Amino acid sequence: MITFITWGYIGLFVASFLAATILPFCSEVVFSTLVYNGSNPWICLAVATVGNWLGGLTCYWIGWLGKITWIEKWLRIPKSKIDRFMHLVGRYGNWLAFFSFLPWVGDAIAVAAGLFRCRLWIVAVSMLFGKFVRYAVWMYLNSAIF
Repeated sequence: MITFITWGYIGLFVASFLAATILPFCSEVVFSTLVYNGSNPWICLAVATVGNWLGGLTCYWIGWLGKITWIEKWLRIPKSKIDRFMHLVGRYGNWLAFFSFLPWVGDAIAVAAGLFRCRLWIVAVSMLFGKFVRYAVWMYLNSAIF
């Protein structure tokens, strides 16, 4: 974690990207530390949003490539979780990707959107908006604390 902080905005980008993939990572700590140490919060917002968005699109791409058995094996997402999200994605469609910022379930939403071949442009836009809202709220919370 300290390495990401010392890398500045690049470290925040990498941390945000990793946090949006299947790796358990907390980019908010890097975000908050950078803001606390004097980095521009608006640049942090932009960098974290783009990194997290690209990580989410990576999960979408993995889903697009995969079969359910591959997703279970390589991503270690239980079949029961995949089935629940497949139902949600099938029912609510492309816009569900907005919620890919949520902890624990966000990665599965992005993977399921790819698995169901949801329209990339709608998924990308809704995912970008969700990621932006996530970090904007986090930035606001940081400004209230610091």
